[in-house]
Formats: sequence, structure tokens, C-alpha cells
Amino acid sequence: MESEDRSLHVGSCGCSRRTFLAATGSVVLSQGLLSAVALANPGNAEGEKAISQCGPASRYVPRVKAAFVRREGDYGMRWPGAIYDGEAALEMYRQKIEETAQKLGMEVQMSPTPIYSLEEGQKWIAESENEKADGLLVVLLDRQEHAWPTATKAVESPLPAVIFAPIGAAFTTNTGQISKRDGAFICSTDDFSQVAYGMKMLAAGAKLRETRFVVLRGDERKEETAPHLGTTLRYVPASHFLDLYNQTPVTEEIDRIADAYIAGAEQVAGPSRQDVVNGVKSFVVARTILEQEEADGISMDCLGALGKTTVSLPCIAWSRMLDCGIPAACEADVGACVTHALVQYLFDRPGFQQDPVADTANECLIGAHCTCPIHLNGFGQPAEPYHLSHHHGKRDAVPVPHWKPGQRATVVDILLKGKDQPPEMIVSAGEVVGNISVPPAGGCVVSVSLKLDGVTELLDYPGFHQIFFYGDYKKELKNYCRLFGIEARVV
Repeated sequence: MESEDRSLHVGSCGCSRRTFLAATGSVVLSQGLLSAVALANPGNAEGEKAISQCGPASRYVPRVKAAFVRREGDYGMRWPGAIYDGEAALEMYRQKIEETAQKLGMEVQMSPTPIYSLEEGQKWIAESENEKADGLLVVLLDRQEHAWPTATKAVESPLPAVIFAPIGAAFTTNTGQISKRDGAFICSTDDFSQVAYGMKMLAAGAKLRETRFVVLRGDERKEETAPHLGTTLRYVPASHFLDLYNQTPVTEEIDRIADAYIAGAEQVAGPSRQDVVNGVKSFVVARTILEQEEADGISMDCLGALGKTTVSLPCIAWSRMLDCGIPAACEADVGACVTHALVQYLFDRPGFQQDPVADTANECLIGAHCTCPIHLNGFGQPAEPYHLSHHHGKRDAVPVPHWKPGQRATVVDILLKGKDQPPEMIVSAGEVVGNISVPPAGGCVVSVSLKLDGVTELLDYPGFHQIFFYGDYKKELKNYCRLFGIEARVV
């Protein structure tokens, strides 16, 4: 849907954004600064304090144990055969593993010599368990003797295991049964990108376990652990946000960020400059709380805590945090917290938490909410075009990005089920059809329509507050579920 079809008016009088800025006494940004601030990286406003994760996940370095497995002697006639240069392959894959680990910011402790027997393999696995490694990476340079039995022992261990079998190291008779086991990701390929993704999954699982969310809800301070995933949930009284908001002055930094949002918007449809300033002030308050609590992510019972007050709801705040790589979930939804974090750790982009609406005429799933990041293509990537609107409650200011029609997108939702049951992950993929204009439609002002692959019955689509994000990653999420023992429900 093009901007001329959005049925929007700029401000309350149809003025341009520059006229709007001038009328409200704001400084008009230069085009160069506008591009840097509004269209590239949301953390680049002049004088803006950097924001980053402040909790255990920000400091944790995932640690993986890796080993090559092969016979000690010549390959001979048995696969991979005398034609295969195992020494060259070992050096090539060692280098690729080290380069990937450096890019991912993880530590890979490589066994100095290959594993030459099942007994050596079992000893190595036991040592890795005792050292509480975050996962195993087993590279098979052989198909014979102890190779696949060692891989099987790795998968049977409590540590998640990535098994890499380059072409020549596996038949389907080797991979068939082991591929059905939880705790494993089997890469039977010469394409190392699969192995790199396996390593990234191990890092993401460790980061998710170490992540601390501050959840602003209720009036009691306490900590809980998300079952199975290990994520820490630090509950802080919601009144703390309100108190801190009232104590926080409007600074030059807040003014600059607000002006960048207005200058970068295609249109301003409803909110005043003060509404935008108030929203950015909520961002600064949330950033302070993140630092105070040494947290990696944030969530709040926003409507319950602020709905009856005049304090700005954190729509801009959460949108900006998501754009800066901070998992920020609406409505104190713990499932959305961990889903946001996982999407960011695995795919380096923010997601859109939404309320699902069935469109029966077009067989589409509409996601509707008032908080959405604008850097949908990835962190540090150019933002999508957006306009500024009121929240659906006709208060506060909300950036409404224009999702690209035809863009492939993924839907994911982690459902936590308690201590004795593994989580369930709902996954779908499809294509962006368009953006619903609100108004004239009702509901939340960011309303995105997806045509899901093979899904025609949307009235009972499972879950709630699912995350929409750019890219088709259904297969990758299924692999993550298998590796970490999560029940995958592909819709």
C-alpha cells in the first residue's frame, strides 16, 4: 500500500513535517543528520547516550567444545576413501570454525588431536559435561568404525550437539535415526553455512539462558526463571516506572531524538510534538531502569500501570529499544519476552509483537499492535518508511512503519508450559500482503497483513502476541527446536 493510499493527514492541519517542526518551535535537522538518525541507526542522534544490554547475557561468552572424529590410519577403500584428503579438510574446517566463532563472539575449545576411538570420544564428552560447556560440535571426517557411534554418544549427552558430516562421511543409514533425536542438529553437507548456523544456535541458546529481563508489573519485587529456557525474570513494581518518569526532566537529548523521529516521518497524523517528546522520555526512563537492574531486556504491564495516568505509554520507547537490539515486550508477556530475545539472537533483527486478527475474506493473518520497530531489515540497516500516529487509545505517539508488500516474513511464538513440560514453539512463514490503514479501520495502528503458506483457516490460529519478523526462517526455527528440545508446531 503506497503512502497516498493511507488516508492520513499530517498533524491536525495537513502541514508538512518541516512546517510542523517550525510551528512547534523545533529545530529542523539537516538532511545529512536526518539520514544518519532517522534512516540508518536509531542510536546516532547527536548527543544521544548509547544503549545496550546491561545484564548477564551482555557479558557472557558462549563456550563450545569441538572435536574432529576419524580413523587414525589411512582411509583405504572404505568411505570417504583414499581419494579424500582428510588432513586438508581438517585444516580447512578448523579455520572456518575459528573464523565463525570470532564473528559470533563465542569461544570454541578445539580438541588438539582428532578422536580416534569410541573410548576417546566418550571421555571427551564426559569432560565437556563436567566443564559445563554450552554445546558440542562434532566434525566427522570418517564414516566408518567409531565415527557415528561417537556422534550418537554426543547427541545422547545432556549438551546440545551439532554434528557435521561433510559429503563422504554419511549415508542416510547413518543419519536416519539420529536425526529424529532431540538435542541434535545434523549437517550432512559441504555447505559450511549450515554449520555456522548450528554454532549460532548454540550461542543463542546460551545467551537466552543468561538473559535477564526486568518485568515491570504488580507491586512486588521478586525473581523467577523461565522453565526449560533458564531466562531470568526480575519483577519490579510497575510504580517504579511512573516515579522515575515524574523525576526525569526533558533534556536536550530527548528533544533531539524526538525531532529526529518527526523529521524522518513521511507524515505526522495526530500526535503533537509534545506527544513525541513524552514518548522519547519514556525511552530514557526505560534505559535508566535497564541500567539500574543490570538487565538485558524489558517488559511492562503498560496499560495496567499507565493506562489511567497521563504518562506516555512506552510505544516509542519499546520500538526504539527493539531497533537498538534490546528485547522489549509489551504487556509483561513472558512468552513474548523470550521470543523477542531469540529472534534477535538468531537473526540479528527485531520483531513485531502483535494481536492476531483473522481476515476471512482474504485468508490472511493480520498482526495489530501499537509498538513496532522500524529497522525491520536488521540492526544497523536502513529503516522502513514510517509515519507518526496516535496510539489506538488516541493518545501518545507511535511510529508506524510501512511493511514491504511481497516481503517474506516469519511468525513465531514460544509458549511456556511449566517446569515439567518443554515449551512449544508455533511457527509459520508467508508473505506480506499489505498495511491496514487505521483509521478508517479500528484497532491498533500498526496492522500488517500476512498470507501464510498453506494456511487458510485463520479464525483459530494458535497462540497470541506472536512475533512477526522479516525473512523466511521456518526451517531454521524447526532446527532450533530440535536442538534444544522444544516442541515445534508448524502451522
